[in-house]
Amino acid sequence: MATFDFFFSKRTLIGLALGQFVSLVITSTAFSSSELSRRGISVPTSQTFLNYVLLAIVYGGFLVYKRKRSLQIKWYFYLMLAVADVEANFLVVKAYQYTSLTSVMLLDCWSIPSVILLTWLFLNTKYRFRKFVGVAVCVAGLVLVVFSDVHSRDRGRGNDPVKGDVLVLTGAMLYAVSNVSEEFIVKKGGRVELMAMLGLFGAVVGSCQISIFERNKLKSIHWTVSAVLPFLGYAIAMFLFYSTVPFVLKLSGSTMLNLSLLTSDMWAVLIRTFVYHEKVDWMYFIAFGMVGVGLVIYSGGAKEDHGEAQAVEGIEIAERQKDEGECDGQYMNSNTRHN
Repeated sequence: MATFDFFFSKRTLIGLALGQFVSLVITSTAFSSSELSRRGISVPTSQTFLNYVLLAIVYGGFLVYKRKRSLQIKWYFYLMLAVADVEANFLVVKAYQYTSLTSVMLLDCWSIPSVILLTWLFLNTKYRFRKFVGVAVCVAGLVLVVFSDVHSRDRGRGNDPVKGDVLVLTGAMLYAVSNVSEEFIVKKGGRVELMAMLGLFGAVVGSCQISIFERNKLKSIHWTVSAVLPFLGYAIAMFLFYSTVPFVLKLSGSTMLNLSLLTSDMWAVLIRTFVYHEKVDWMYFIAFGMVGVGLVIYSGGAKEDHGEAQAVEGIEIAERQKDEGECDGQYMNSNTRHN
């Protein structure tokens, strides 16, 4: 029991549970995108637009009602975050036209090394050797997926799986930028402010992009129930996803969030096998095993890591208090001299 407590603290288990919830939610968004693609509907930005509107209305209303002070984070940071987030969603949704549901879900793990690099550069996050081993195992699974797509074009993977893979990889890098930025903002500005501003600026950026690239496509769509339902399902699932992610970021960080989301691949395979009746390449199952092993390796020893993080945070708080004390002392001395 002591070994279990060492490797998986209560905080880590809660983070993993929330991670699995958002994993299931993100799988439902993938299913909705795949259904729209099968019906020949290709309006990636329009799919995510309703989600941003919901975030702006719900959290923006709450922000206006509860808080009467200025934003804690400058507005242009939220604008840059919205651009990265909107384009990441656009590229990943677009990829469903060219490659399979399973490939999109698996290739998302490219965001993990991207997140590690960004958190190391900008958030001063320290990683043990064990963390890098876990990530390396996950990335090895990614390589298997790309190899499978290149050599198995005749198994219902879309008309251009390599192009689809490139779109997903690019989108995953932008997701990494978005996740790391959200991790920083949620600890500085708060969850409600983050969701409200992301929704507001995301809606603005999305509306501009829709008016330029997707206006005519929206007019040509025959809006039947089978077309509307995936749209609504996608928006609701994305709203739940965005609402839960800040909790995971605050508990576990952006790297652990992206690793937890890799289990959505298992749900994707079930959908592909039992709903679409498609044959799944054997390499996917090896990739699943590697992803699972990598997740366990990465999350091991999380209690010790959290203790170290608390110690570092305590040192930073003490240093800030010391600096504030020195400033107060200088101010008092200055007043004494003037008197």
